[in-house]
Amino acid sequence: MTTLTMRPYAGEADLQPICDLLNHCDAVDRLDDSYAVEDLRLEFDDPRLDPARDLRLWEGAGGQLVGFGQTWVPQDASTGDGFLYWRLHPGARGDGIEGELIAWGGQRIREATRGRGLDARLISSAREHDAYSRGVLTQHGMAPIRYFYKMSRPLGEPIEDTPLPEGFTLRHVASDADIAAWVDAYNLSFIDHWNHHPRTVESHRHWLRHPSYQPERDLIAVAPDGTVAAICFCNIDPEENARNGSNAGSVHILGTRRGYRKIGLGRAILLSGLRRLRDDGVDTARLNVDAENPTGALRLYESVGFSVTYMSIAYAQDL
Repeated sequence: MTTLTMRPYAGEADLQPICDLLNHCDAVDRLDDSYAVEDLRLEFDDPRLDPARDLRLWEGAGGQLVGFGQTWVPQDASTGDGFLYWRLHPGARGDGIEGELIAWGGQRIREATRGRGLDARLISSAREHDAYSRGVLTQHGMAPIRYFYKMSRPLGEPIEDTPLPEGFTLRHVASDADIAAWVDAYNLSFIDHWNHHPRTVESHRHWLRHPSYQPERDLIAVAPDGTVAAICFCNIDPEENARNGSNAGSVHILGTRRGYRKIGLGRAILLSGLRRLRDDGVDTARLNVDAENPTGALRLYESVGFSVTYMSIAYAQDL
């Protein structure tokens, strides 16, 4: 059995080894989940994350990094759910370290939810084709609870020119007031979705610091009274494309605010986002969707030419 040492995150010096481990696992397991050091630096600096408690590293006798775990526990009081992301080097698999990773994640989530009067639950995920990770989660008492699709669409195919409903205007985020209105629209678009946790202006601003963020791809549909009624947050990450040998952009977030649904806003702003990605030079658009999305997003995406690339499965265990 491999002898490993578990330790907390030590800061900047750990970023490159973590990045290398994640990308090695990505290549071996075909996870479509590659990282750059800047991505991790930004993620670990998220104001909602406590690096000292939410990150753990496992090292071999020679100091090489072979395991990584990250938890995230939403701070709102509506749920006791906590999420575990983990990766283990292929050379260290099957020696019992998986159990340590899962146990650490459960312990951290119990700690973070203690005193909130909520039932703690551990959630983690695995790709449908990843028999190893699915087996680990099942072996440690976790069961599937939700399914998600990664979808893609070639942008060389025609894109409908569907106008916004009469009286609505399309523009991109351009001011601090727009950012606050975007967050408000986001929360009222996803309030009835599975695993929704309110976003704050502070946490949203944090992610806008990513070098790939371009306000011109952050589209908003504005109602006649000035309300931001729908959002379509698109992105192109040149460094990620270079790492993966791809030329793709993402529709990160598409949402229509309650009270403005079923009038064609979502379709119109999505198509505008696709045209923006095409005009900015990428040949493929990608997005993620909950297979049981309550607003019919899956049907919308299929109707404009998206098809499923792969499926991910969320597993859970009551703690």
